[in-house]
Amino acid sequence: MATRNSAPQASYIDLLLDAVCAVDKQGRFVFVSAACERIFGYTPDELIGQPMIDLVHPADRQRTLDAAREIMDGEPKLNFENRYLRKDGQVVHILWSARWSEVDQLRIAVARDITERKQAEARQAALYAISEAAHATEDLLALFQRIHLLIGEWLPALNFSVALYDEHCGQLNFPYHVDDHELQPEQPGTITGRLCAEVIRSGQPILLTPELDNVPDGYEALVANQQSSCWLGVPLSSQNGTIGALIVKSVPGGERYTEQDKELLQYVCAQVATAIERKQLHARLQRMAQYDQLTQLPNRELLRERLKASLALARADGGLMGLLYIDLDRFKEVNDTHGHAVGDMLLQAVANRLTHCVRETDTVARIGGDEFVVLLHSIHASEDAGSVAEKVRQVLSQPLRLDGHSVNIQPSIGVAHYPEHGTEESQLFRHADEAMYSAKRQQHLRLGE
Repeated sequence: MATRNSAPQASYIDLLLDAVCAVDKQGRFVFVSAACERIFGYTPDELIGQPMIDLVHPADRQRTLDAAREIMDGEPKLNFENRYLRKDGQVVHILWSARWSEVDQLRIAVARDITERKQAEARQAALYAISEAAHATEDLLALFQRIHLLIGEWLPALNFSVALYDEHCGQLNFPYHVDDHELQPEQPGTITGRLCAEVIRSGQPILLTPELDNVPDGYEALVANQQSSCWLGVPLSSQNGTIGALIVKSVPGGERYTEQDKELLQYVCAQVATAIERKQLHARLQRMAQYDQLTQLPNRELLRERLKASLALARADGGLMGLLYIDLDRFKEVNDTHGHAVGDMLLQAVANRLTHCVRETDTVARIGGDEFVVLLHSIHASEDAGSVAEKVRQVLSQPLRLDGHSVNIQPSIGVAHYPEHGTEESQLFRHADEAMYSAKRQQHLRLGE
């Protein structure tokens, strides 16, 4: 077999899209077709005499050498896959068919570049995994981390941010953000923050690369030279509008983002937006089930859960806890005199005042009508519950101005201590309830009612 590219057969071989090459017993190229330059980036002169294994991706070298020995032992290889490093450093996936020519003492091989196919397969696998994760996840942070990892398999995305827009306060929150240069994207003036805000405002994706002809106004400096990073921002859109944005940024001078990348990321964002909305809906439903809608205080069910947990901790540690049962005297008169709207405002004001009377670790709950319960976790002495009850009495007795009306209320408060008045939930509730009614009767007697 001729070993020079000038051989007559070479002119025909050079027309093939697949590369043809011959490697001697020492593993060095002795013949390469023209397609090798297109696939590997090296000219024939650069390849002839070079060890084939030097071009193979380091992770694939050992199994490639094992396959070469088997071929030289007389076992042809069909459809053997491995990866090579191009001259420009990019990875190419190669599908080989090779056999040993005993006459020529050469390993003859045909190489097909299957990089695009492998990339497409990887993208498809990643998209499937993303869709599966989005539908199965219960933890949004874990989902964002998983998506970042999966996207990184087919898109250069070392820098990755998810921004959510809070329409109630008009602010961007970043539940997930990875960027070495901008550690706090929520701060004014950050590039990530600006891009996310623009994507959310417009509801349209933004692609910024040095090759882009029409860079949006205000972003020209980001892609001013060939070594600039690429940016790709895509809205997180739902049936209710744009709820956030997902931003990826390439390393300076790295691989460029494309329109195809934008389309794929839009598909990913649709999955992410669905997962976020489902999680938010679950959180709203859970809150509705556990919180009083008027005062936003824990309701009876959540109070019982917290009381059970507090009792378990007190039993384990030998600690103390207190329970305050609070009823508003003459609340019905407020409703009858000023209307239910004022009555609702009164309940909200009481809820606010009660919350400010206790520690953040304590629980204030509305269990129905004008009845409230304060759960004092881990108190130091039984007298602490009495002190809090007196503070509550003084604070709630202060006049209120509601919708132009002056309203005065007096609370009746019953106190129960653990373990003095019971070691079970029902015992503590019963004692506090009875103590509250006793206080109410005494107050009525003082007023001569």
